[in-house]
Amino acid sequence: MTIIIDDAGMGDLLFGVVIAAFRDSTQEFKYGIIDVKYFRAKFFTSKAYLTQCSKIVDKLLTEMKPEPEEEIHLCRGYIFDDAIEKLKQKYGEDRIHRIKVIGEAQDLAETAYLDEIRNLGYEPIEERESKRAKSFFHMMNWLKKNPSMVKYAKTGWPRLQRYKFFRLKK
Repeated sequence: MTIIIDDAGMGDLLFGVVIAAFRDSTQEFKYGIIDVKYFRAKFFTSKAYLTQCSKIVDKLLTEMKPEPEEEIHLCRGYIFDDAIEKLKQKYGEDRIHRIKVIGEAQDLAETAYLDEIRNLGYEPIEERESKRAKSFFHMMNWLKKNPSMVKYAKTGWPRLQRYKFFRLKK
């Protein structure tokens, strides 16, 4: 029995980030969302999203009630760096492991993220995982056509200032 925790949407321009938990033995799946506001200049520079991720992980695990012998596996992504230390203290170092998340846990997290961005009215490109740059520009062009949706963009990345569209959106 294992609970696998993954993220989805961290590298994308749109929406916040989905933090998902999947119990392999029962197929139980839950997720929470780090609000996009944590990826804007005010919170982004202080990395407040790491604290929010840790809070969501704790909430998901509280809801899932890990069994005493159940391991907890977390994605290797740095977004879990704050959470991992707290989990080791709470559950013990021997139960907490960093892994490359694949399979059903990854697919469910990704689907949850895609559902969330589709709820905004955005339709992602099919090859978004293999063509990150193309996906970024697709999202940026969608925002240009739908400027009222820029409130759902992660604008805290300093490199976005290269683009006139984001310099105007401070």
